Formats: sequence, structure tokens, C-alpha cells
Amino acid sequence: MESEMRSIGETARDSGLGVSALRFYDRAGVLVPARVDPVNGYRWYAPEQLEEARLLARLRRAGMPLADIRLVLAGWAGADTELVRQLLEAHLRRLERGLSDARTEFSALRALLDDRENPMTSLSEETAVRLSLSGSALAAALDAVRFAAGTDPGLPMLGGILFDVEDGALCLVATDRYRMAVAQAAAEGPAGSRVRVTVPLPLADAMRALLEGDDPVRLSVDGDRVTLETGDRQTAGQCLGHDFPDYRRLVRLPAGRRAPVDVPAFREAVRTGPVRTGEVREQDGAPCDLTVLEVAADGSVAPAGDGAEGRDLVAVNRDFLLEALPAGAGDRLVLEIGDPTAPLAIRRPDDADTFSILMPVRLED
Repeated sequence: MESEMRSIGETARDSGLGVSALRFYDRAGVLVPARVDPVNGYRWYAPEQLEEARLLARLRRAGMPLADIRLVLAGWAGADTELVRQLLEAHLRRLERGLSDARTEFSALRALLDDRENPMTSLSEETAVRLSLSGSALAAALDAVRFAAGTDPGLPMLGGILFDVEDGALCLVATDRYRMAVAQAAAEGPAGSRVRVTVPLPLADAMRALLEGDDPVRLSVDGDRVTLETGDRQTAGQCLGHDFPDYRRLVRLPAGRRAPVDVPAFREAVRTGPVRTGEVREQDGAPCDLTVLEVAADGSVAPAGDGAEGRDLVAVNRDFLLEALPAGAGDRLVLEIGDPTAPLAIRRPDDADTFSILMPVRLED
């Protein structure tokens, strides 16, 4: 009955699929709403479609390809339990083979790591360094990288901001694997020093809260303890006891096309522009919203529409892009875009040492 129809919002809430995911699966012909209002385009789902939506959510969390999902839903609707069972078992075998292959590769990688000296060794307890720098410079560097820091408890080495001191210069780095941000802050310190420590996020946030104005601050690292002093105030704490990845290898990107953007206008275009649904997020199995960027013939870049295709497209997590743009701290930025599998670099036109990169996301088939 008409009164029993569910809106797309209600179906999303009760099925575990996002609204954008339901729109994607409608366009893909996987889960087509029972009725679409011809006037306003609102999608309405029949009561029996809720079960299909919940099944679809489970299949996507299990990583089943879209082509197989179509067959499972068709078999489910037609009560062809044998077909559904065969498809589920075939996918489970693929997952088990993939896990076995991954374990083999990781065993080989661990052996290589055992034979290789890690160039990013932790700070020894005897090592100490003291820097003097502008409070506003340190604040700007923290603001430029904080958004990219990891929060996954399974990866504690990424749960902080790397403070990399070399010859008195300070470089801050944060990454959660899917994005990375790097910022430099001019500092005065002993020549020839090289110290790397990972400052946990709560301590980094406490440091940022101390920084007001352009007054000079003092940053001290002594063993596994780091202290920031400004005037008669200070905050201090223990560094993380994990090695941070060698970020220098990760930021060596092939040259791409450079497209200047007006940040307020571009951010609004991303915020209100078309989105697509990409791979499911590991933490909750929900598809993430993607912004697909397209480079025009004149070198400008803008969010692409749903029907856009071709090699001049790169898809990134929309929320990550919206967070990275204001972290650039300016009204003008430069997007550096390579091929669809290359990271998107977001750079300041006047500061080559402060930038962020976003990993591209595979578009749904």
C-alpha cells in the first residue's frame, strides 16, 4: 500500500546503507526503488525491499563485487537458494585465498624488515635538542597537519604527529594511510642535530592551545619526553614508543598537472557538487562519498558530473578533501593531479615545504 512505502531516508536508517549508497545502487540497477515521484524525484521503497537493502549492506561489508551482488539479489528475490549459496561460497573461497596470499606476502615482508636497518629509528634516551621558534609558525604547522593524523587503535604508530628535527629545522608530519600532511616551521637550534619523535595527539592539541600570537616559544626534546614552553606556561608529555613510517619515501610523487584553485569557491563547489559512492570504509562497512575531479582543457579543475568518464578524472574521499583545503591556510592553492591511480597533492603556491596528499579511491564498477 502507498502508506507503507518507505522514503530513502527511512530505508537508509533501517538498512545500514547511506542515502548516497542507495542512490548509487539505484543508478546501477541493483536496488531500484519501487516508485520515483515524477515531480520531485523522491525515491520510495516497498516494505519487502528493506530486507534486500539489509542483505545488500551485508554483502558490501563482506567485500562482494557488484556483479555478484546483482546475482545474489536476483536469486534471493526468486527464492533460488542454491544460486545464492553457490555465490556466497565462491566469494568466501576468494576471500580465503586472498587472506592466504596476503599472509605469505607479509611473512616475506617481515623477513625483509628483519634484515634491513630501519632508517627512522626512535630517539635514544641520551639524545636531547632544544629549539626556539615563532609561536605562530608552530601553530600554523600544527594546523596544516592535524587533520591527517590517524585514530585507528590498531595502528598506534600513526596516532600522533611526527616532529622531525634536522639541523635546527622542524618538519611536522601526520598520516592515517589514506592521506598525509607535511609542514615546515623555521626554527633556531644546534647545527647537525637529527631527532625524530612522535608526539601523541592529545599532547599536540595541548601544545596548540598554548600558542597565541607571534611570541617565541621553546621546544625541548629530552629522551622520550617533549616540552613546549611559552612565557610562564608550558605543556609536556611522553612521546609515542613506536617508529613513524619513513614519510620521505611516500612524498616522492611523479609530476602531475598543476591547477590553481580559489579555495572558498572550490570548497563550495566540492561541498555542494555531485558525489559518487566508493569503496566501503573499513571501520563501519559504509560506502564513502567521493568527489571526482576533472581537469579541463584550459587546465582548470572542478568536480565532475555523474556521467563523466576518461583518464582526466581522479576520485578522492570528499570529506578528506573538504578537510584538507582549509588546512592549506590560504585563499589560493595548487592541486597537482596525475593519473587516476596517483595521489592528489594539495600545495601552497608560496611554500613548497607545506602540502598534503590524498590517496585516490577506486570508483565502483
